[in-house]
Amino acid sequence: MIQLELAGENALILYLPAAICGNNLSQLLHVQQQVRLVLGEQLQELLPSYASLLIVLKPDHQGVLSIKTLLEQQLRLSSSVLEQTGKLVLLPVYYHTGWDLNAVAARAGLSTAEVIELHQAIEYRVYAIGFAPGFAYLGELDERLATPRLSTPRAKVPKGAVAIADRQTAVYPAESPGGWNILGLCPIRLFNPEQAGSSGDMMPFAVGDRVRFQAISQSEFLALGGQLPQELC
Repeated sequence: MIQLELAGENALILYLPAAICGNNLSQLLHVQQQVRLVLGEQLQELLPSYASLLIVLKPDHQGVLSIKTLLEQQLRLSSSVLEQTGKLVLLPVYYHTGWDLNAVAARAGLSTAEVIELHQAIEYRVYAIGFAPGFAYLGELDERLATPRLSTPRAKVPKGAVAIADRQTAVYPAESPGGWNILGLCPIRLFNPEQAGSSGDMMPFAVGDRVRFQAISQSEFLALGGQLPQELC
């Protein structure tokens, strides 16, 4: 059941059931559209997550309690779901055993080829974008590949690293620390701040979009602009 609660003088937070699933995401995207229509110019920002929506109001709003009542009256906060497909984004991956691919395969009792096949067989949904600009939390990973985070995170995860943790997968948009299990590298740039304010988008995806991975060779990876980390050169 959806809940709407106060989150300060200028904010409200809307909660969906806690489970991470496509139905929750579709409903959350539908509710976002309704909130924008109801609040209009009083709305400053909407910040979606897996199963919640932070509603940030402009300072000159009519009163957070009044807006809470308005939303409760106007929104159809029910369990019905409108189908929201989102656009499909294809991301190429150069899968490589230089990191955690072998360990993931051994833990799952699979060959590395089977891990690669399973990883690219699913159409993932973008549940949230965070941790770093362009870092999309994608789910849900095939349960056979569910792998806990590394007990000791790496100090440096290479830019473009395609990794998994629990039943999520993601691509690191820039070099950073991280504890996810790396399966390979993606050559596509996932954050383009210079496009801010232009007709282009800073990221190739948004919350609610769909993502599929496609295996490529090392030569294809390099031809697409990918750069191999020093340890693989």
